[in-house]
Amino acid sequence: MLKLEKYSFGVGDRFAQQAEAQLKAFQMAVENGVELAPVWNKSNREHLTVGSEPASVRGAAETAVKNLKWNRPFHVDADHIRMETVDRFLPHSDFFTIDVADSIGKPANRPDVDTFVSKHPELLARISFKKSDGEMHCSEMSQAYVRGVAEKYLAAVKQAGSIYRHIQKAKGDNFIAEVSMDETDAPQTPPELLIILVALADEKIPMQTIAPKFTGRFNKGVDYAGDVGQFEKEFNDDLAVIAYALEKYSLPKTLKLSVHSGSDKFSIYPVIRRALQRTGAGVHIKTAGTTWLEEMIGLAEAGGEGLILAKEIYSDALNHLDELCAPYASVIDIHPQKLPSAETVNKWSSHEYVSALRHDPRNERFNADLRQLLHVGYKIAAKKGERYLRLLQENRDVVSRNVTENLFERHIKPLFLD
Repeated sequence: MLKLEKYSFGVGDRFAQQAEAQLKAFQMAVENGVELAPVWNKSNREHLTVGSEPASVRGAAETAVKNLKWNRPFHVDADHIRMETVDRFLPHSDFFTIDVADSIGKPANRPDVDTFVSKHPELLARISFKKSDGEMHCSEMSQAYVRGVAEKYLAAVKQAGSIYRHIQKAKGDNFIAEVSMDETDAPQTPPELLIILVALADEKIPMQTIAPKFTGRFNKGVDYAGDVGQFEKEFNDDLAVIAYALEKYSLPKTLKLSVHSGSDKFSIYPVIRRALQRTGAGVHIKTAGTTWLEEMIGLAEAGGEGLILAKEIYSDALNHLDELCAPYASVIDIHPQKLPSAETVNKWSSHEYVSALRHDPRNERFNADLRQLLHVGYKIAAKKGERYLRLLQENRDVVSRNVTENLFERHIKPLFLD
């Protein structure tokens, strides 16, 4: 089995232009004593939106690795794949995020539920999870409770097994599997997570990361919206559950939590860092469109035609607000009345545009609604075609600097160094 490193960080690159700039941030991490594996991720939806192919992600990553002489592990993630979308990724990816959130709550086969409940009487006993600050006691689960959780999640687990074996048939064991259950309405409780892990072990899925749903909003491109204290409790509880499951069940020793952040969840980074320091656990952090937004910031900062294009993209995004937001409705909170008009933005200087878009909540000009709109507005840039790509190349230095600094200073350092 291909093993995932203890610390890994997923980065998106909508237009496959910034792999070198991203990899420089990982080099800086290594120079500061942190072994952090880059994982380039791109979903089927993103490929369809920009008209790209999975081969482009692998190609950009390998070119960056060669040019920067990176001699450490890296991976390419087929992000949020399902059975109907996985095949196009098989030749190019070695990391597969198996997304089964849509199957959560679908009725499981009764014989499967009966078998699971009868096979695991140990789940009905009092269970204690070791934590760095003591123990977390899981109140005794009744048979009815275990059955209810199995009925809710077993269909999703079975689907994950089918997708995993489909990938395995094509690639052998030369890939990393993640199971994603985060894009659903309700967070999984620690007892639910334990039951899910037991079911995944029964299904013989050697996943190395699992992405549960946490309390709070993980909106695209902006900070965590929720109770940070509650997130800290859930995160630490989930770490304890995973540690317990690794002792009791046949799961890979490399199994760790995956946090699908939607990018820029700065307020919970200290929480994650403290937990990792206390427990020695690993983690996989997955960002989304941060790099694309740094491209926009770089173009705006460069001025001239770059700023003109950045303004055009915002104006077009504003005109297609509903169309752009619809696919991301569950992970954005945009207040249209807080979006500046196109006329206003067209009068902005480079500094004003950058201040509105760069994720710096201390800056009174920062506009979280504008940032979320542009986050989901990469389709507009794709329609600009060669003009957009040409301006990225013409302004490569300023764009790349923003990409590298953002990834290292705002993400890697708070999580692993500060």
